[in-house]
Amino acid sequence: MFIVTIMMAILIGIVIYKGYQNTHSVVMNEIHINHRSADRAGGSSLKILHLSDLHLENISICPNTLYHRVKKLDIDLVAVTGDFLDRKRSLPKLIPYLKVLNKLNPSYGSYAVFGNHDYVLKDKYFHQLKKILNDFGLKTLQNQNDLIQIGNKRINIIGIDDFSTKRSNLKESYKGVGNGYNLVFTHDPNVVLSMKEEYHFDYLLSGHFHGGQIHWPKPYHLVKMGKLVKMNMVKGLHHYKERPFYINEGLGQTGVNIRIGSRPEITVHNVTIPEEVKEVGAAM
Repeated sequence: MFIVTIMMAILIGIVIYKGYQNTHSVVMNEIHINHRSADRAGGSSLKILHLSDLHLENISICPNTLYHRVKKLDIDLVAVTGDFLDRKRSLPKLIPYLKVLNKLNPSYGSYAVFGNHDYVLKDKYFHQLKKILNDFGLKTLQNQNDLIQIGNKRINIIGIDDFSTKRSNLKESYKGVGNGYNLVFTHDPNVVLSMKEEYHFDYLLSGHFHGGQIHWPKPYHLVKMGKLVKMNMVKGLHHYKERPFYINEGLGQTGVNIRIGSRPEITVHNVTIPEEVKEVGAAM
């Protein structure tokens, strides 16, 4: 019995050590979203750098390493889909990462939405988080939208607040949105199941699940995190009613600082804009 206990302890130790090593093994995924009748000419493509779930209390990639992974990318847009941190003492740690994103100088700017962990902060410190993001060039969207133009194409940037903490408001998020390509940023991807036809999206970016973080043999611990888990949609590219959405595995970890069956992720999305998107100035 003693020998069995020792062997089990060694095995658990090896698994934990390997799991910790995995948090340093960052994967860069490149995704191509080619819509029907996509017009590749005239600057109607969009390259998006997508980060999510930094969880600065448990992140194994330093700002310098992040910079060397992304510095050669010709980025049009940066999207960070929530869960930066949940402790006020981590606020200064965020700044070097934001400086890295600033160096990329994306053509159409940088955007951020908030996740459930961000809202753990007290009001004063949450507002500090938002101010830091804004000061370093990330436009924060809380059930709000913005508009960018690629050539004569309209791209609606729609930021839906965190679904898991019941802060999502689809009506407010889409308020004033006209014709164009609807690109949605949000934290919890479960919101897609609530987005009926009047809340159309062409592509949606999210995070929240960490790819299970401990995804072996299955991410059973995610069972309470919404219907998408039961549909086996916890990471990568998926479709709901023929509309594509992506679940980023995140850069950091929550709880225990290990990953099994998942890796920290940097994603580059190459999105083509369809010909049928209305031109600027067209009737709305």
